[in-house]
Amino acid sequence: MKTNAVAERRVDAERSGVREHPTWDIALLFPHQGQWSVEEYLDLPSNRLVEYAEGRLEVLPMPTTLHQWIVGFLYRALEAFVSTQGLGLTLPAPLRVRLWPDKFREPDVVFMLTAHRRRAGNEFWDGADLAMEVLSDTSEDRRRDLVVKRREYAKAGIAEYWLVDPKQQQITVLRLKGKSYVVHGRFKAGKTATSHLLPGFEVDVATALAGP
Repeated sequence: MKTNAVAERRVDAERSGVREHPTWDIALLFPHQGQWSVEEYLDLPSNRLVEYAEGRLEVLPMPTTLHQWIVGFLYRALEAFVSTQGLGLTLPAPLRVRLWPDKFREPDVVFMLTAHRRRAGNEFWDGADLAMEVLSDTSEDRRRDLVVKRREYAKAGIAEYWLVDPKQQQITVLRLKGKSYVVHGRFKAGKTATSHLLPGFEVDVATALAGP
């Protein structure tokens, strides 16, 4: 059985007489939670998905292979549909989307209509026309996508929101009506998920959620 790498380093440090402790000092280089500015957030170097709300950072969990496979499938399907018709721009995460001045999210897949192309900036997008989130397994992560982001994306005026749920083998498509979302359709495996914003765009649920 392999020895844990952290435990090995601790043993080596004890043998050498060096007391090992976490590198807490690195945290002193960054602002406290609640004190981050938008500029500091945008300058943050990271290969992790990090979202921003009212001076606080939210580090999202590392995605699984299945999660990334589904994101890639959805991105390729949407990109193939919109690019052939010149409908707009599609990109996968990581990509910062500003919902309002002190709120940034990073949807798994985002789309911006050609008519709104000027809002797709190089550093971040100002909103989006369609967002997709692939749900994770933990209750906290599921609540973030099902409840919190549903409310936030509606407030930001994102016209369509796809909730892709591998656990339930279901894709739920929401469309904006007024200031909140209504269900365009709940599509189970064996069905084809359709878009309200982009007529003709369809995804076979079973294929999308099959995994590698």
